[in-house]
Amino acid sequence: RVNSPVMIVWVCLFFRFSTSRQTLTWVPDSFFSSLLSGRISTLKDETGAIFIDRDPTLFAPILNFMRTKELYPRSINVHMLMHEAEFYGITPLVRKLQLCDELDRSSCGNVLFNGYLPPPVYPAKRRNRHSVAGSQLIGGRVMPPERAPVRRSNTMPPNLGNSGMLGRASTEERSCGGQSSDSGMVRIICGHHNWIAVAYAQFVVCYRVKESTGWQQVFTSPRLDWVIDRVALNAKVMGGSLGDNDKMVAVASVTEIILWAICPDGNGNEIGVFSLNVPVEALFFVGNQLIATSHTGKVGVWNAVTKHWQNQDVVPISSYDTAGSFLILGCNNGSIYYIDVQKFPLRMKDNDLLVTELYRDPTEDAITALSVYLTPKTSDSGNWIEIAYGTSSGTVRVIVQHPETVGSGPQLFQTFSVHRSPVTKIMLSEKHLISVCADNNHVRTWTVTRFRGMISTQPGSTPLTSFKILSLDDVDGHGGCSAGTEIGPYGERDDQQVFIQRVVPDTDKLYVRLSSNGKRLCEVRSVDGTSITAFMVHECEGSSRIGSRPRRYLFSGHSNGSIQMWDLTTAMEIAGKVDIRALGGPTEEELLELLDQCDLALTRTPDSTPRASTCRYTHTCTTLLWLDRS
Repeated sequence: RVNSPVMIVWVCLFFRFSTSRQTLTWVPDSFFSSLLSGRISTLKDETGAIFIDRDPTLFAPILNFMRTKELYPRSINVHMLMHEAEFYGITPLVRKLQLCDELDRSSCGNVLFNGYLPPPVYPAKRRNRHSVAGSQLIGGRVMPPERAPVRRSNTMPPNLGNSGMLGRASTEERSCGGQSSDSGMVRIICGHHNWIAVAYAQFVVCYRVKESTGWQQVFTSPRLDWVIDRVALNAKVMGGSLGDNDKMVAVASVTEIILWAICPDGNGNEIGVFSLNVPVEALFFVGNQLIATSHTGKVGVWNAVTKHWQNQDVVPISSYDTAGSFLILGCNNGSIYYIDVQKFPLRMKDNDLLVTELYRDPTEDAITALSVYLTPKTSDSGNWIEIAYGTSSGTVRVIVQHPETVGSGPQLFQTFSVHRSPVTKIMLSEKHLISVCADNNHVRTWTVTRFRGMISTQPGSTPLTSFKILSLDDVDGHGGCSAGTEIGPYGERDDQQVFIQRVVPDTDKLYVRLSSNGKRLCEVRSVDGTSITAFMVHECEGSSRIGSRPRRYLFSGHSNGSIQMWDLTTAMEIAGKVDIRALGGPTEEELLELLDQCDLALTRTPDSTPRASTCRYTHTCTTLLWLDRS
C-alpha cells in the first residue's frame, strides 16, 4: 500500500518531531505540561508519537525556543507565531513576540497621530419635556404625533467592565424594550468648522478645538430612549439670526428628530422634537435650516427664523446634495429637483415648499448619486452650476448651466457608461470627476479640464484611474451604523480627495487612499488596539496667526468610546516630498491577515457585495510529536 494515493497524502501532511520531556515542561502551566501530566487527553499512533493538530511549520521555531530560549524573528511571521505561542501557553515566547511586534508601535502613535479624546461620562436620562409619544408644541403650533414605531437595536451590549465611564451604565439603562445596543462604541462622527459631534447609541457629545486649549468637550445631550441613526452639526452660520445660539446639533432615530441649541457656556437647550413620519435617511443643515429627507419622498425642514417645522411630499428620493442655499434632490423618476431653503418663509401662507424640476435624465433612470460644483465663488456675470450625477444603470453624466442659459436650463455636457452596477457615490471637484459603483466599491476617476474656472469641452474629461475599495459589511449587526463608515470621497472640492478603507468590521486599521490614483497615502492603526467603529475626514479652520491655514484630519471612533485624530495634511506633505509606494489598499498578504478576523458568508446579496461576520477561524495543519522517554 505504499503506492496508495491516500498514503502519499498522509506522508505530505504529517511531520515528526523528537524532543525530551524536560525541554517541553520547563514553562509551567503550558499546553505541554498539561498534556504530559494527563490533564489533556492524547491521541497516539502505533509508535507512541502524540498527535497535535497544529501547523508543523510554526511548531518548529516554537520547539527551537523551548530548547535554546532564543528567537530569530527575521525568518518568521511574528503575528502567526504569536498566535501559536498563545495556544501552547508559552508565556516567555509570547512576551518576546509582543515586543517584536510593538517595536515600531507606540501608545502615542506615529507622526500622524494628532490627539486622543477619552470616552465621555455616561449622561443622565432625558426628561420627557417634548414627548415623542404625544403631541408636540413646535413653533407655537401643536403638532399631532403621527409616529411610526421606533426601531430598536438588535444586539446585547458588551461587558465593558470598568474600562471607562461608558461601561458603568447598567444593562437595564442601556436596553430598550427588551433589546439593547452597544452603548460604549462610537457610531457616527460629523464635523463643521472647528467642531465635531460624536454620536453614541443613545446620546451625542460635541467638541470644539482652539489652538491654545486643544479639543474641549462643550456639550453632552441627555440619554435618549432610542438609538441614534443620524446626526447633524451646525457650528457656524455666516450672518445667522440666532445670535449666541447659532450652534446646533440634531439627532434622528427612525422617524424622530431632536434638535438642541448649544449655548456659549456649553449648556444646551432643546429646541424641539420633530417627526418626519417616515424613516429619516439623511439629516444635515443648509445654513441654519435643518433638513431631513427620506427615500420615500419626504422632506422635512426646520427654519431658524420662523421656528417652524414643515414636511413636504416629493417624488421618491434616491440622492441629494447642497449648493449654497439650494437643496438638490435626485429622484427615482430620473428628475433632479431643487428647493431654495432661504425662500422657505415666502411660501408659508399656502403651507408648501417651492420644489422645482431642474433637469430630467434622457433615459429616466433613477438618480442614485449627485454632486454639485458652483464656480466661480464670485462673478460679475453670476454663478454657473455644474452637476455630476450617477444612475441606477451605472451611467455617469455631467450637466452644466451657464448664466446666459438660465432660461433654457442645464445642458448635457458628457456621458460615461463604464459602470455596470448602480452608481453609489459621485464627486465633481476642481480637477477630478470621481464615481463609485456597487460592484465592491469600484472607483473610476477622470481628469477635468477647466478654462477660466469652468469645465471645458477641449479636450474634456479624460480617464485617469480605476480601482476597488473592498470593504466587508458586518451582517451580524453589532450595534454599528453605516452612516459612520462611509468610504468617501472626502475633501474640499478644490483639493485632492481621499477614500478611507476599512476592510473588515472588527479591525484597528484604516487605509487612506488618494482618489486620483488609488495609491495608499498612509495607514493608521489604533493606538490602544481597540476596533475602529466609525470614521470621518474633516478640515478644521486655521488659527488667527499669520500664515496659518486649514488642516485636514481623519477622526476615528472606537469600540471603547474614544476618538483618535490623525493629521492627513502632514501625510499629504510627506507624500509630496517622496514617491508614494505603488500600493493601494491592503496587499495580498495584508488582506489574508485581515480576513483571518472574519468568517466570510457563503451567501451573496443582490448587489453581489460580499458580507462578513466577526467570527474568528483558525487554519490548522497536523503535527506528530515524538517524545523521547529519557
